[in-house]
Amino acid sequence: MPGEVAIFAAACNRPAPGPRRQKLETDTMRREVSNRIRFVIEELVPGILRDSRPFRLLMRAMAGAHVERLAEFRRRAPFLTAAEYRALYADHPRVHDDTDNSAACIDLIRRNVVGPEVCDVGCGTGYLVKQLAQAPELKACRFTGVDFALENAVQAGNVSFRECDILHMPFADRAFDTVICTHVLEHILDIRAALMELRRIARRRLILVVPREREFEYTFNPHFHFFPYPHSFLRVLFPIPVSHSIRAVGRDFFYVEDVEPGSAGQAALTPQH
Repeated sequence: MPGEVAIFAAACNRPAPGPRRQKLETDTMRREVSNRIRFVIEELVPGILRDSRPFRLLMRAMAGAHVERLAEFRRRAPFLTAAEYRALYADHPRVHDDTDNSAACIDLIRRNVVGPEVCDVGCGTGYLVKQLAQAPELKACRFTGVDFALENAVQAGNVSFRECDILHMPFADRAFDTVICTHVLEHILDIRAALMELRRIARRRLILVVPREREFEYTFNPHFHFFPYPHSFLRVLFPIPVSHSIRAVGRDFFYVEDVEPGSAGQAALTPQH
């Protein structure tokens, strides 16, 4: 699946920015700030206005022609070539600084990790695994960050990195006690295939984070999948094990499932059905 490999590489490991992208990236922000902006434009602006020509013109005035390019990118999703995937992400500005995760999500991930072997799929710069490795209660864990093309990720202590794509990871079945994947699945067209691979390498626990957002024709991101409600994401995750939990954390959904029912995690969430 060359197109899927390309989208994973582009979504998680943005290529070196050109002049236009470097200019746009000077205004990066924390996840908490972008979540507040998303709340206003997704929840307070009526849908009939969001897809209207005046709103499109407003968004174009704010972000330029890239907004319309993103809309066309989603319309043509099933037919895009690998080159088109890469070209779009090469020009797409980075919104957040070191991580797409909010501080609240990082804290929940830390409290739900089951060791000793932990893998972060789509690790980008390695910010999340480095933060987890510094937690006193996780000092006995070994962390592996996985990405298609690693961004300045330096191995140190109990943290290592491996370059590979999400659909064909070179790990044995059930290789990791906990597998983490945050802000990646919404970018991958064949999301079911990605989930199968994540579940294949998870021995005890799988932790997922995706944006809580509505789909409109014109947005500021290149996402293929949109999850406005918990059940929107749960439908994609079917079949779901008995021991699972999903909760809204700001403008994100935090999901945990236990591969082996009854395995205990740190501050495990109460299952919701």
